[in-house]
Order: sequence, then C-alpha cells, then structure tokens
Amino acid sequence: MSVFTTYWISFKGYLQVEKQASSHTIHAYYKDIDDFFQFLTAEQLHDIHIQHTNVRNYLTTLYEKGLSRRSVARHISSLRSFYHFLVRENVVSDNPFTSIHLPKALHPIPEFFYAEELEKLFEVHDRSTAIGQRNQALIEIVYATGMRVSECVHLHITDIDFSLQTVRVMGKGNKERYIPFGRLAKDALHQYIEDGRSTLMKKAKQHTDIVFLNARGTPLTDRGVRYVLEKVVKDAALTLKIHPHKLRHSFATHLLDNGADLRTVQELLGHKNISTTQIYTHVSKERLHHVYQSAHPRAKQ
Repeated sequence: MSVFTTYWISFKGYLQVEKQASSHTIHAYYKDIDDFFQFLTAEQLHDIHIQHTNVRNYLTTLYEKGLSRRSVARHISSLRSFYHFLVRENVVSDNPFTSIHLPKALHPIPEFFYAEELEKLFEVHDRSTAIGQRNQALIEIVYATGMRVSECVHLHITDIDFSLQTVRVMGKGNKERYIPFGRLAKDALHQYIEDGRSTLMKKAKQHTDIVFLNARGTPLTDRGVRYVLEKVVKDAALTLKIHPHKLRHSFATHLLDNGADLRTVQELLGHKNISTTQIYTHVSKERLHHVYQSAHPRAKQ
C-alpha cells in the first residue's frame, strides 16, 4: 500500500464518520485527490509534504488539460479540505492550498421543466402496473418536495406522514427537515405503497423499509432514478436533456414564480446558505423577461 493510499483511507474515514458525507461526495473527493496523487508520482514526488511551487505546477497541468474554471476550483477545494485534515492530524505543518485563490466559477442557470412539459411526464405511466405506480410516485414526490435524489433513494416508509402530508428528509450533514406535499403526490404514493410496492417486495429475498424499489424488489439506486427519468422523458416523446436535479430545480423555480419567499424555499431545499438558493431568482427573472418579450405588443419594436 502506497503512502498516498494510506492518507486517503484516513481521510475517507473522516468524511464518512465526522462529515457524514454521501457516497457520491466521497467518490468526487477520491477522483480529485487521486488525480493529484498521480500528478505527484509523475513529478517523482513520493511524499505528501509539498511546496507552493508544486501546487502552481499542478494548477498549470489542470488548465493544460482544458478543464473549466469550475472544475479547477472543485479540484482545489477538494485538496484544500484534504490538506486541512492532514494539518489537523499533524501529518503536515501547513496547508499549501490555503493561499490559492481562484476566480469564482460562473454558475449556470439551472434548467427546469415548464408546466406543460411536467404534465406530459405525469401522464405517461401505466398505473395498473407496479413499475408504473412506482415511477408516478417517484416523479410526483420529487417534484412536490424538491428533495435531492440521494435523499429520495434513502426515504423510508416511516418518513412519510400521510395524515399531515409531510415527509421527513435527512439532508446533507445528517440535517433533518420536514417538507409538505400535495394531494396528487399523496394519491400516487399511497397507491404505490399499498399496491405496486407490495408486488415488488415479493420478488426480494429480504424485507426493506426503503420506499422506492427496483424491479427485483431491492432499493432503487441513484443510477436507477436517472434511468427511470430518462425512460419517462422518452415515453413522453420529449426531446429534453434530463437529469434528476431538474425536478428539484423545477420545484424551486415554480415556487418563486408563484410568490414564495426566498427563505422558505431555502428551508425546503435544505440549503445551508441562502446564496445557494438565490440562483433560482435568476431563473425567474429570465423567465419574466422571456414572457415580456413574447407578450408585450411593443417589446419587439
């Protein structure tokens, strides 16, 4: 086992236990840190103790690969956290990435579904089948609550309160929040849990309390949710780019479009900082501009 691997294993344990990081987050850290380890090896550097010149050379390498400012910033952020851990553990005396200040990456406007597009997604499922009921419930609850896919796949039956129409979600950092949902999501969830889910459970060898199951009766994964969404879009005959967060973006955008205040949307999304939520105000402004240009008689004159 190389010295680099040893330090990664220690850092991984720190992310899992102290930071309660998701498997997706840990994998992202691994990719960035492993890339840096490969750079050090190529430079004939076999020690975790590095100089600022090594950091600058690594930055040059990243830019030469054609990475965007956003990707470079993510790499540096990962390594800054990694070396912060090493300083805390007295492995190194200082963090060579602390003084690296990169230009802030431009945040792209989140993509979202328009109301008419969503209606097509909700109408394609065959709700006489277990899979159709599951897909309907999945899309309804993600759009109704704006929860992350990582939160959705870890949803338990006991997290759903049908009488209050709320769902308990465990977010980043093991932070708990309660989100309301409407009648359509309630009906879809209730039908799936009482009918379709019971059918899927019979195919599994062991019981699970996880809400969303795959065709084999085992818990649906993040990748499984992506596959479901891609199939739903195809079935709805929509030529759209689809990713799980698009429903979450739609949830936030539509709330703001219809008068919800930013603080409420922040709480519902589980954002730590309101600045993260503010990106959705740009979406609303762009939409308002589009509507104005399309509808005002003198806008194009």
